[in-house]
Parts: sequence; structure tokens; C-alpha cells
Amino acid sequence: MKKVYLDSASTTAIRPEVIQEMTKVMAEDFGNPSSTHSFGRNAKNILELSRKSIAKQLNSTAQEIIFTSCGTEANNWILRSAVKDLKVKRIITSKIEHHAVLYTLLALQNEYDIQVDYVAVKPNGEVDITDLVELLSQETKTLVSLMHVNNETGNILDLERVVRICKQHNALFHSDTVQSIGKTEIDLQAIPVDFIVASAHKFHGPKGVGFAFVRKNSGLQPLFFGGEQEKGLRAGTEALHQIAGMAKALELSYTNLKTDRTYISELKSYLISQLEIEFPAFVINGTADGFYNILNVLLPFSEDKTAMILFHLDMKGIAVSRGSACQSGTIKPSHVLAEMLSNEDLKKPSLRISFSHYNTKKDIDLLIEALKSI
Repeated sequence: MKKVYLDSASTTAIRPEVIQEMTKVMAEDFGNPSSTHSFGRNAKNILELSRKSIAKQLNSTAQEIIFTSCGTEANNWILRSAVKDLKVKRIITSKIEHHAVLYTLLALQNEYDIQVDYVAVKPNGEVDITDLVELLSQETKTLVSLMHVNNETGNILDLERVVRICKQHNALFHSDTVQSIGKTEIDLQAIPVDFIVASAHKFHGPKGVGFAFVRKNSGLQPLFFGGEQEKGLRAGTEALHQIAGMAKALELSYTNLKTDRTYISELKSYLISQLEIEFPAFVINGTADGFYNILNVLLPFSEDKTAMILFHLDMKGIAVSRGSACQSGTIKPSHVLAEMLSNEDLKKPSLRISFSHYNTKKDIDLLIEALKSI
């Protein structure tokens, strides 16, 4: 049975060149980057070259890139320090954010009694920018936290527009860019966002490593304490092989971006055309012009198929999801779709299908055949 992986929004296959880079570092460059002898200096050199490489892809300075274990850690650190150290009194977010943001804000509300306001979400899953402007009219020290590409629907936030609005109202702006980094251009000179985050495993790098972009002179303080690594902002010996792998993965992602984007966009269009033929009553959850590698569809199946649809597809070797992988252990409907769909539609099966350059049209044909057999 041919296995088909259509769940790249949850994690991606590591590129062979990345594995090669990591293997070399693990085998040959085992020094601690904080040690002053030649082994340490060699490791430090790899660490800083990786930082420069990542900064170059995003048009930032190397000192603004801080390595973390993942996007979740980076989100927690930025939001917590904004409240604790930057004295932010209010955070504006949306109910369709990743739980790494939503649950962090609930914890901060309990601990610091901050005000959390949720910007309205339109029925198509877009953030209501008019409502954001309205919320920002309050004279309180505010941070806006809105994700760039929604991990479940693929809806895209206009970063430039939101940055402009935040600057006009003297608000800080943090964006969870985990789904977009490595898959679309982000120029941090042209878009003066204050904080963004990344996870390497979303762009064909290793799991367990990510980074935060923290604009210089932001005033953020560490989340936890120890050594002076990462400019004193993130204690703990850096995972050198993972960081080198992440830098390599990001470099390759941007080198191949135009080709991969065109190829994946064609696959997505092909899937939509096949769904139109076989399941004409299907509906796209989110905007029609969503991110090129994510398609979330409401299928015209009866409610009783909802609970078992992923199991049936898995039995046929096909990996898709119903939403964020971080929520896959729960039978509750997606919190993102709950903001968009009627209670009636929420009970029906929705699938998130997400692609990478490793997919083919044959994969899509197998998915369609499997759906027809349910």
C-alpha cells in the first residue's frame, strides 16, 4: 500500500541535505559554543553563521535572531515578557490563534490581571481589520498578537497593513509566523513587526528547534535563567546540530521557494478541481485565496462519518488531519472552525489537507478514491 502524506501543516519531512548537515555537526563539531578553546570556537562559529544565514533570509540583523526550542516557547517568552517587563496592560488577539498564544494569554490574565480583547472574525475566517482599529482606539499600553497564516484554514493576514495600524496607535505587534516562514517572503525591514516566531519542522528542518525575531532595543527579558547564551535572553547550551539544520532548511526553502510555490499551488488547484467533480457540494473553509499549501474543506458527508473519517483514511495509508496536530488527541471540534461554521456544519466532517513539494498528483488521486469509498 502506497502511503500518502498530506499533513505538512503539522510537520514536514526533513530534506536530505539538512540531515547531512546535522550529521556532520553531530559527528565533527561537538564542542560547546560557550567554551573558549578551539572546539568551542569552532562550534560558536557554526552557531553564528547559522544565525547570520537566518537573518539574511528575513532581511534582519543577526543580533535580532534568538534561538529557542520551538515556536511555542518563543510565543510564550514574547507574550510573558511583554506583560511582565514591557508593562503591556492589554493584548488584542483573535479566537482563531494557535493555542500556544491563546493558552498563554489565559495564564497571563490569571497571573497579571491584564485585559485581553478578541478582534471579530468574519464568517470566512478573516480577521476584521475595522474592528481591530476600533479596539486600538483605547489609550492603554497594548500589544496586538495575530498570526500571519492560520494553521488550520490557510487564511492570510495582511502583515503590512496590520503593522501600519499598530504603529499609528503606538501598539506593539507580535505575529505567530510558524506556518509562513520558509514558505513565503518576509522582509523585516519593509514590515517593521516587533516580534515573529518560527519552528524548523514546518519548513523541512528538525523538530525541537525554532527561533524568535526580537526587534532590537525591544526590552524583552529572559523567560528562564542560567548561562549567558543567546545574548543573555535564552539560557541553556544551544542545540548546535539542530540550529545548523534549521539554517540549512531555511536557506533551501527560500532558494527553492518560487519553484516549490508554483508546483504546490498547481497541486492544490488540481485537488479543488477533483473535489468539484466528485463532491460538488463541498465547501472551502476559509478564503478562496488562502495560503497555497493548505486547503480546509467541509465535505458533504453525514455527521456519523465525522468521528471515523481520519481512521478510514489512515487505514488506506492517507495522512490528513481535522485541524492542529496539537489538538489531535481531543474529539472536540476545532476552535478555529467553531468561530466560522454554524453548529450544524461543525458536526460534519472537515478535513485539512496540506501539501509539500514531495507530493504528487497521484497522491491526490489516491485521496479522492479513498474519500469516494467512505
